[in-house]
Amino acid sequence: MPKSRVRPKAVYTPPPRSSKAKVSPPWLVPTMLGSLIIGLAWIVLYYVSSEKLPISALSGWNLVVGFAFLVCGVVLATRWH
Repeated sequence: MPKSRVRPKAVYTPPPRSSKAKVSPPWLVPTMLGSLIIGLAWIVLYYVSSEKLPISALSGWNLVVGFAFLVCGVVLATRWH
């Protein structure tokens, strides 16, 4: 019975690694933490003040403003290396 042919396989070579480590810009962490803290404080202040503070004219939209700060903080957190 004849032998089957052996197919040569290509040798795996991993892609070259970047010698430069990714570093976050220096403004990112303070901005991220500030945004998270401001958003949390905004929402807590809204509930604790019986919906009169931080801006009474916004009424229920104060929650949207607070959550917008929180979302910005979370988005910045995903960019942190």
